[in-house]
Amino acid sequence: MSPRRQDLPPLDRAELAPDPFAQFAAWYQLAEREVPLCEVMTLATADAEGHPDARMVLLKGFGPDGFRFFSNYESAKGEQLAARPRAALVLYWRELDRQVRARGPVSRLPAAESDAYFQSRPRGSRIGASVSPQSRPIERELLDELYAEAERAAADGPIARPAHWGGYLLAPETIEFWQGREDRMHDRFVYSRDGDGWTIERLAP
Repeated sequence: MSPRRQDLPPLDRAELAPDPFAQFAAWYQLAEREVPLCEVMTLATADAEGHPDARMVLLKGFGPDGFRFFSNYESAKGEQLAARPRAALVLYWRELDRQVRARGPVSRLPAAESDAYFQSRPRGSRIGASVSPQSRPIERELLDELYAEAERAAADGPIARPAHWGGYLLAPETIEFWQGREDRMHDRFVYSRDGDGWTIERLAP
């Protein structure tokens, strides 16, 4: 049974890890046990004119350098990140009544890292990624034809990562941890980069 809000301890400043990624790792470890699809997150970007956009993507790794996700470079989000290489992400774990937000610059991952992740995906997903003109208008029949043609061409051979597909790294400048509490008296702490370290502040709910 998932822990209820009242079962989780308050988020106290003295109990926070000094590094936000250590704090995130502790929260994510619990979410992996208790939350279905805990890796789902909202990714928000803006286009060249500053118009905001958002969609759900999957968190595919994190560490001291940031949060990783993968996509089509020619998709709407890919074009937006090329024009304005900054983004925000949100992970919300309803079962734990917890939320994590992060904001910062985004860069492409090295080709070798994108290659390695691409080859770890199911074969069908690799074929789909190689043929889909993501975010562009298309009839379903044509999409199915492109997939079938690529499947026949590949036969049982390898499927290389297409040049238009790969990974991104969001290197956060701020990371906020939110813990729900009764009567809207939630706990919120934000980590902000300060040189090589981080400052931590409590925010009003």
